[in-house]
Amino acid sequence: MIDCDGYRPNVGIILSNAERRLFWAKRIGQQAWQFPQGGIRQEETPEQALYRELEEETGLQPRHVEVVGCTRDWLRYRLPKHLIRRRSDPVCIGQKQIWFLLRLVGDESCVRLDAMSNPEFDAWRWVDYWQPTREVVFFKRQVYRRALKELAPLLFDGGLPSDTAERRSRRRL
Repeated sequence: MIDCDGYRPNVGIILSNAERRLFWAKRIGQQAWQFPQGGIRQEETPEQALYRELEEETGLQPRHVEVVGCTRDWLRYRLPKHLIRRRSDPVCIGQKQIWFLLRLVGDESCVRLDAMSNPEFDAWRWVDYWQPTREVVFFKRQVYRRALKELAPLLFDGGLPSDTAERRSRRRL
């Protein structure tokens, strides 16, 4: 499903633990780390896609998490030119995402990266709040920063966690 502007609807999942650290996963067979995310099917709402993708990518079920909030609107990123598949119809130039902030209420032992026959990730860890903005692939950094900035007040009692490295990475963009 690609919209008329060439963006594929998608959900992004920011999962936090009791210490307000974030779930960070490594793509299978790569050194690329990211938040869980995935496409929204035509018959799905973003929230339905969230729970489907969460279970497919982490093995977690709705009973293991609490939805803290989501972004007010779509956040978009464009793919670099070399990743655009020009021969597909319609051409997808990027993704538009609704980002959900979740809190793990179950035990972390419930995380099962091998819950599906074709896992997306082969490792995971908890990281500090702004760390993903420095480690995710370059073309997703602005979207990650915008999602984290918008959702931080829900996790940090109305404020933003400070991180001098986050401020430095913003200046580099």
